[in-house]
Amino acid sequence: MAAVTTTVDTTGTSRREQRKVLAGTMIGTTIEWYDFFIYANAVALVFAQLFFNFGEAGPLAQIIAFMSIGISVIFRPLGSVLAGHFGDKLGRKKLLVITLTTMGVATALMGILPTSEQIGIWAPVLLILLRIIQGMSTGGEWAGAALMAVEHAPAKKRGLFGAFPQTGAPAGMLLATAVIALVTWLTTEEQFLAWGWRIPFLLSIVLIIVGIVIRQTVDESPAFHAMQKKGSVVKNPLPLVFRNHGKKIWQGTWAYAGVNAASMMILAGYLLNYTTQHLDMPVTPVLLMVVAGNLLSILATLWAGSLSDRIGRVRTYQIGFVLLAIWVFPMFWLVETGSLWLTFVAILGICVFQAFAYGQQSAMYVEMFPANVRYTGASISYALGSVIGGAFTATIAEILRTTFSSTTPIAVYLSLWAVIALAVVSTIRDKTGQPLE
Repeated sequence: MAAVTTTVDTTGTSRREQRKVLAGTMIGTTIEWYDFFIYANAVALVFAQLFFNFGEAGPLAQIIAFMSIGISVIFRPLGSVLAGHFGDKLGRKKLLVITLTTMGVATALMGILPTSEQIGIWAPVLLILLRIIQGMSTGGEWAGAALMAVEHAPAKKRGLFGAFPQTGAPAGMLLATAVIALVTWLTTEEQFLAWGWRIPFLLSIVLIIVGIVIRQTVDESPAFHAMQKKGSVVKNPLPLVFRNHGKKIWQGTWAYAGVNAASMMILAGYLLNYTTQHLDMPVTPVLLMVVAGNLLSILATLWAGSLSDRIGRVRTYQIGFVLLAIWVFPMFWLVETGSLWLTFVAILGICVFQAFAYGQQSAMYVEMFPANVRYTGASISYALGSVIGGAFTATIAEILRTTFSSTTPIAVYLSLWAVIALAVVSTIRDKTGQPLE
């Protein structure tokens, strides 16, 4: 009988294990982002009225609601420091299970919270506390998934492998938006406002169970195993990464800040709020447009990751930021027409173009930092970029629109972020395909 052989890559990981890792990182980040986007969509549609409207109707209540998204993002760096510290000491896998569980519990609890009409000021207080927990969890989730995918990858496919956890953001938003679209279609406006909005939050319980089961089957990263064997695991990676790799942290921070500013137009639900609340477009069709946009974004993200394996991470970033800097202007012009079809084109454009400044991020961050501080360095860069570029993008956008009665200042704001990120990314030393430190 012929011997059964297993193809093994230079990482020491079998093809079967690599497929499990890709599935585990993508599914896990999808669930994590589903929880995040359920909140953002609820803010865009009903939370201003249910949790933040204390006699202050209209724009102010909505601005405060959007600020609650930013509050969550502010706490990502704390989550990234904690997750990075223990991820570099205890391993990537353990932290991924913890962050996924924490995020899911917080989301499910949101689904049973009483509103401000029922318990007054305690309603937004409790909601924001849970939102902070979500932010800390998200701050530690992404880097762990990115490291697991890229550290299991062949050298010439790190961009493609790293793009799989990157698809968690559009996939999570797709799932969240699809669920909300289904619920809004099956309920009346009154029913959705009264109880329908709770259903997507409670569904998180089922998704978390599925995600934990999948992640438990994935092996620990080969890079972390190698560190354990060499005895190079450091006790306190935080001061070490800032002392030796401070410049890289800031380069990674501004790289993500640029794409996150534009992404938050969709991710934080601003376009959903603007089109439905101010342009009176029907909710369900707009939600379905966002679903279609994110389907295309998943494919574009994978392509961008693969493209970066061929032309380099920096060059792929440069293409993405140039496209974003230009597109934000026609995007708002198309939306302002009030046409559903032209709005669909605007959404498709932003979903695809941001992918070219996002798909290769996992691979670039892994190649920037050595293994013993990689979780910490990647987590902090990602979290700080989230805060600087996207914490209050939706809030700032709403303030700019109400102040100038125009969306053009929003486009200028987003374009400037893309230009700044383009300049910073161009200073990064590209290590595409080179051996990891």
